[in-house]
Amino acid sequence: MIECKIKIELNDFTLDAKFTIPDKGISVVFGPSGSGKTTLLRAIAGLEKSDSGYLKIGDSVWQEGNNFVPTHKRQIGYVFQDAALFSHLDVKGNLTYVTKRTEGLSGDFIDSIYNLLDIKPLLNRSTVQLSGGEKQRVAIARALLTNPKILLLDEPMSALDLKRKNEILPYLDSLHNQLDIPILYVTHSQDETSRLADHLMLIEGGKIIGNGPVNEMLTRLDMPMSHSADAISIIDAKVISRESDFDLMHLQFSGGQFIVPDNGLPINSNVRIRVAARDVSLTKNKQTDTSILNIFPALVEQVVPEGKAQVIVRLKINEFILLACLTKKSAAMLQLESGLSVYVQVKSVAILS
Repeated sequence: MIECKIKIELNDFTLDAKFTIPDKGISVVFGPSGSGKTTLLRAIAGLEKSDSGYLKIGDSVWQEGNNFVPTHKRQIGYVFQDAALFSHLDVKGNLTYVTKRTEGLSGDFIDSIYNLLDIKPLLNRSTVQLSGGEKQRVAIARALLTNPKILLLDEPMSALDLKRKNEILPYLDSLHNQLDIPILYVTHSQDETSRLADHLMLIEGGKIIGNGPVNEMLTRLDMPMSHSADAISIIDAKVISRESDFDLMHLQFSGGQFIVPDNGLPINSNVRIRVAARDVSLTKNKQTDTSILNIFPALVEQVVPEGKAQVIVRLKINEFILLACLTKKSAAMLQLESGLSVYVQVKSVAILS
């Protein structure tokens, strides 16, 4: 696990963070501008120092009280919003600068990083000739060539347009699937969070207000993301079969099976889908004469007001939690309350990966 308890005072801002997160997968730090996301990353990197605190990454203790391991001894890979490449060096020069200073790198390891981020076609290019997405791929490769114990990504796509973001997302998926080190990813984008996060940490005003598995944080009604206009649920599933006649595939998840448009993924592939709360409707009896294919029995866990005319409903499908956004009138007509058995109708889903 990664354990952190740190307090840093900077002029009129205080970061007071205490948390434990997994040392595997992608942990997203999500919050509005000015909430302390970058300061937290800088503290983990040792670039912001507190007089006392505790920071443990796996089996390495980087701070305990006044004992503070400096940045250059922390084995971190850090990618900034700006790729910060050396403009006087080509891509290969930028990467060689790191490999010459990192002990114990094998040729196979270097080659694996080049392949992971598809860097080889770029090696002889000047950095000024790279697109924004290509620059960030090189920056991530450079960070990984330090052979880090943790990879820190500070809003790596904030300066990219939609086309470039879509270009780099598959490479970030590859990091998620193939790296055996923790990744701490800072963003204020819900799209990036829903696609990449295994674990989600919510920060506000310098304090961690929520910390847990991504769908738990998205669907807890005491957390802000469940009350946004874009409230969602995230489902990790597996492709188990397809209906070729209708170009559909079946996805198994902990609550049953989804039927979605076939995007060609092989059987047994893992896939993540997103369900918007506004695309979920409820009935007391299972409908048969309907165009909706994804219908599941569920229990109502909570119903809370959302503005003047709507409610958010937290539903349990077996062990899976799903949100629905309904009008207050619909909730009253259905007499929704905790413990009520209903049928969930999901009108549409988005396939994320």
